[in-house]
Amino acid sequence: MKPLFAAFRAAIVVLLCATSLVLAQEEPIDFEIWEQIAERAETAIDAESVSTSALETLRASVSDYRDRLLQRQNASDPRLATLQSQLDALGPAPEDGSEPDQLADRRAQLNARIAELKAPLRRAEEAYSRADGLIKEIDEIIRARQTDTLLRRGVAPVDPRLWQDAFAELLDPFNAVASEISDNLQSQTRRTVFFDNLPAFLLTVAVAILLVLRAPKWIDLLGEWLRHKTRRGTGVWSTLLSLARLALPVAGVTLLAYAGDLSGLLGPQGTQLSFLLPWVVLAVLFTRWLATQTFSDDDDVRTILLPKSDRKTARYYCNFLAIFLGLSVFFVSLASVGQLSEEALAVLSFPLHLVCGLILFRLGQILRRTGPSSDAGDGDDAPPEGLTFPSRLSRLVGQAAMLVGIIGPILSAVGYLNLAEAIIYPTILSIGLFAFLFIVQRLMRDMFHLVTGQALDENQSLLPVLFGLVLSLIALPLLALIWGARVTDLTELWARFQAGFTFGETRISPTDFLTFAAVFAIGYVLTRLLQGGLRGSVLPKTRIDQGGRTAIVSGIGYLGIFLSVIIAVTAAGIDLTALAFVAGALSVGIGFGLQNIVQNFVSGIILLIERPISEGDWIEVNGQHGTVRDISVRSTRIETFDRTDVIVPNADLVSNSVTNYTRGNVLGRLVVEVGVAYGTDTRRVEDILYKIARNHEMVLMNPAPFVHFKGFGADSLDFDVRMILPDVTKILAVRTEINHQIAETFAKEGIEIPFAQRDVWLRNPETLASADTPKADAAPKSDPEEAPT
Repeated sequence: MKPLFAAFRAAIVVLLCATSLVLAQEEPIDFEIWEQIAERAETAIDAESVSTSALETLRASVSDYRDRLLQRQNASDPRLATLQSQLDALGPAPEDGSEPDQLADRRAQLNARIAELKAPLRRAEEAYSRADGLIKEIDEIIRARQTDTLLRRGVAPVDPRLWQDAFAELLDPFNAVASEISDNLQSQTRRTVFFDNLPAFLLTVAVAILLVLRAPKWIDLLGEWLRHKTRRGTGVWSTLLSLARLALPVAGVTLLAYAGDLSGLLGPQGTQLSFLLPWVVLAVLFTRWLATQTFSDDDDVRTILLPKSDRKTARYYCNFLAIFLGLSVFFVSLASVGQLSEEALAVLSFPLHLVCGLILFRLGQILRRTGPSSDAGDGDDAPPEGLTFPSRLSRLVGQAAMLVGIIGPILSAVGYLNLAEAIIYPTILSIGLFAFLFIVQRLMRDMFHLVTGQALDENQSLLPVLFGLVLSLIALPLLALIWGARVTDLTELWARFQAGFTFGETRISPTDFLTFAAVFAIGYVLTRLLQGGLRGSVLPKTRIDQGGRTAIVSGIGYLGIFLSVIIAVTAAGIDLTALAFVAGALSVGIGFGLQNIVQNFVSGIILLIERPISEGDWIEVNGQHGTVRDISVRSTRIETFDRTDVIVPNADLVSNSVTNYTRGNVLGRLVVEVGVAYGTDTRRVEDILYKIARNHEMVLMNPAPFVHFKGFGADSLDFDVRMILPDVTKILAVRTEINHQIAETFAKEGIEIPFAQRDVWLRNPETLASADTPKADAAPKSDPEEAPT
């Protein structure tokens, strides 16, 4: 159960470490003290007799100095940049040594000053490397000791010769407490203290009894009142009240322990055992609370999809598991203070390991039936493709629990007590952690429902996924601590993250990335705000056409993003000089791979500057007619008249022929072709067509429409009417109306619109007739007399 206490201490320890790091950043580095600490650490590493706790203390001191040395490296002196710029202004020194003495002296002074300012940084880099190496060596020693302890084989608890001594040692603490109470009752001083504190003792005991016995009833009454006062369908209050039902009895037991200490009758061992009792009660009640919430009979409360019969069985096993977890906390605490020997702890822990293993195996079987089809009784055969993430995780945890439930008790029986505890109790705690995370996620969903009044659909909304991601990130450190990771391991990961990486002479840390991201985000937002102001308020008041407005807004967007990147790199202090060689080497390969993208990007810039097409233009490109809807960096989106989108690379618009029907204006010409039968008066037809064209409201009179007698066709006399329309986008409607009027007028005037006719002449038709005659003669004739009967 040691991971349980480590998990409780994790948040506080990490917080204290972070606070110490912040305070340590402002303290100057005393390298003499650092040398003493480093030498003491090296001596401890060479000596094998140094305890693990001493190594941990030394590691904390070295880690503190390492963090301060890292801060010293990252804190660049602004004078260095000034001196370097002064040195660059002098230019490179001549190779032949012909530089004037005044410039040479000045160059030497600047180089000496730069070397002087860089000396502390170089020393900090050297000390940082030394500290980092010492920490790695200490961590290796501690991990090796942990591994040896974990794999050390002790006595076999199944040996009956150890049982009597083990149970005797179990009774020794209680006998010692009874002896302490008896001695204190005989002491006049202790009796005086007891009677002096008797009122406070009785009051504390009374409050503790009320919290233990009556508080759950009060919580139930409060829950009924809240259900009538709040919106129905939310489980926020019920969850919080269930936690109160857990916390108040624990508080009552804590008051009882405090009352025992207040009485003055308990000795050191009695006080220690009394204050151990609240932790045991907390372990028992919290385990039962997790089981009640996870496997609740209420379908709105339960967090795992199981039939009610399996949920009831799971709660039954979890209640037993809670009792044995409490006993395990008690035994481990006794062993930690030296009141139980290793042999007694092995004998007393084996029954706990055996029962916990059996319960884990049974719970694993139940969890493996988690899923949508579990209500129908065939959860084991449910296809994994139809399972949600919680169901998949529950099944995976169930399989692991079954495996641990078999292996753990076997290891404990053969004497591997530490290894058995290292897999049994972390498995139980991991299951409890997952159950707690599911409960918290459900509580967030209920809080969303309580605040907004709308139920959160887990299948449609992204919020449950975000909640789950945040909870998973929070749970990872706790899960690592449960499975034996040290707090220093987590702080070491954080230190590695803070250190970043070195590229050439440039150290790039996460702080640089955060600064870059923040400055770039600010620049990006300002750019979008400027674009919105220009698009909505400034440009509409000018005489610039729509295409010009789009070009201006897009150009400002590209320029703003480019400037944001430059300013962000400068603000973060990232030196790109070291990356120049790599960028040059990669530019050739990237150029070949991205040449089409670069070509389209440049073409997009050309389109925005020259503006041969604009949004809203009717164009034809690659045989596609449509309206330009959007011009982006890489491509242009065209909406065809079929209401489909065609994505055209910008390079095609620049290098290929493009027909723009509405560039500058929407005037356009309509040509309507018509034919009349031979023998029709062509002058009369011409007058009728002129009349129809001139009377149409969408046909301009300047330039006037023109009727063209095209010539003599194979079937008709061909004419076409050529008209200029003020809006070419209405060409189909005008063509349709003109055709209707031509058909109606020609029919009224008796003018025939011919259609193609063909006469088919057969050469030698008698040949076809003679070819059919033999076939008719060769047809068989049936004889009635020879017909089959």
